[in-house]
Amino acid sequence: MIDFIISNFLYLFIIVLFSVAIGIIGYHLILVNKKSTAKQIVDKIRRDIEKDKKDELYKFKVEMQTKRSKFEQELRQREEKYQRTENQVLEKEKELRRKENQIKILENRFDAKEKKINELEEMLYERHRKVDGLIEEQNKQLETLSSLSIEDAKKQLLKNLEGQAKLEAVHLANEIKEEAKEKAQREAKEIIALAIENLAYEFTMESTLSTVELPNERFKGMIIGREGRNIRAFEEATGVKVIVDDTPELVVLSGYDPVAREVARIAMQNLIKNKSINVNNIQQVVDKASAEVQRSIIKAADDTLRELKITDVHPKMRENLGRLKYRYSYGQNMLQHSKEVAFLTGAMAAELGFNVKLARRAGLFHDIGKAISNNSEGSHVTLGVELAEKCNEHKVVINAILAHHEEAEPIHPISVLVTAADKISGGRPGARRDTLEAYTKRITKLEEIANSFEGVQKTYAISAGREIRVIVEPEQIADDKATVLSGDIAAKIRESMEFPGQIKVCVIRQTIASKFTDDYEPAVSLEEK
Repeated sequence: MIDFIISNFLYLFIIVLFSVAIGIIGYHLILVNKKSTAKQIVDKIRRDIEKDKKDELYKFKVEMQTKRSKFEQELRQREEKYQRTENQVLEKEKELRRKENQIKILENRFDAKEKKINELEEMLYERHRKVDGLIEEQNKQLETLSSLSIEDAKKQLLKNLEGQAKLEAVHLANEIKEEAKEKAQREAKEIIALAIENLAYEFTMESTLSTVELPNERFKGMIIGREGRNIRAFEEATGVKVIVDDTPELVVLSGYDPVAREVARIAMQNLIKNKSINVNNIQQVVDKASAEVQRSIIKAADDTLRELKITDVHPKMRENLGRLKYRYSYGQNMLQHSKEVAFLTGAMAAELGFNVKLARRAGLFHDIGKAISNNSEGSHVTLGVELAEKCNEHKVVINAILAHHEEAEPIHPISVLVTAADKISGGRPGARRDTLEAYTKRITKLEEIANSFEGVQKTYAISAGREIRVIVEPEQIADDKATVLSGDIAAKIRESMEFPGQIKVCVIRQTIASKFTDDYEPAVSLEEK
């Protein structure tokens, strides 16, 4: 009985043990299956996340590229707008200076005429007094001389009346001159006031921006620094405004002084290259950049003087000459322009037998005032004259600085050559930027002037406005009048327009006779008499 119970108990224990084993195996299989499924889900989630991340990164790059392109386009538009504004202001300033010079010339003429009129009035007063005495004496003689004939008495009387009439005419002429002088002065003041009024609302804005590319966006935070300390220290050290905006991998430097802007650009590049931007080393890097730019300025000046074989130049003149390397006007580099003017002036002086070295010197320094015009008040002509006088430059050089903008009369032919060379260098094709609007206006103005003359059929402006070809009606303009017409058009262009260099006016007159082979003309017969 006990054996039976034990065997049953063992049998049940084996069954239970087998069931437990089967359960454990099943549970293990289920657990393995669940782990495999979970791994697949995790892998799928990871793949989806990576895909979404790549898509978002691609969208971000596309968006950043679009913003960058938009910013560059806006930057170009602003530069073009600033250039157009600068051109307009320079044209108005030139017109104002021209009118001021005309007014000064008129005032000098009026002063000379006034002085001459005063002298003539004194002379006329003396003559009038003498003539009155003579007339009174002659009238007494006429009364005492009864032997005169009627015709002689009439002649004597008419002669006396003629003298009185002449005196009255002189007084009337003096009154007319005085009235004309007052009217001219009043109109001159009105012209000046109108010119100032037209110029008052304009402002000048040069291209004052430089850009520095960044390796990545992280550098923007380094440039700004904690609480903006780095960017403030950089602006104080360079005097240039730093603009950090949403434009990807780019910062903008803004400032009027081109030399300071170049120093800031080099300093910013060095800071980015060293990857160490902090308040402590900014001033040191800026000092190194300033020294580098200063060496570049001196080297540019020395190379230019060596190339032109000009010696005995004051250090201040040499430094400001080198600063022209970073100065642009209408897109033309001022140092290169000064070299061109120097070479042209020297070549013309050699042909005419003048001092070639002095001519090159005057041509090289004619725009020296533009090197300091960004930091001082006054026109570049005034600043250039002041600098040349301080450096004891030759009087012909000083006069060339004044005369090349017609602010003084030339005292030597070299001054005239400098003016001509300046116009050649600035007026040659491609030397300076010209906006499409200004170019279109100049071409249209040339054609309108030529078309305003009677007998002109059509006008074409060619060679970028350097030549106009005028086609005339052959029935109205004869061959001998074509030359006169070309001279009249050229004179009117000189009076009503300002342009560099010269413009050729070509008048074309032609008569075209044509017949067709189908036209019938009766034969001419000769009859015998």
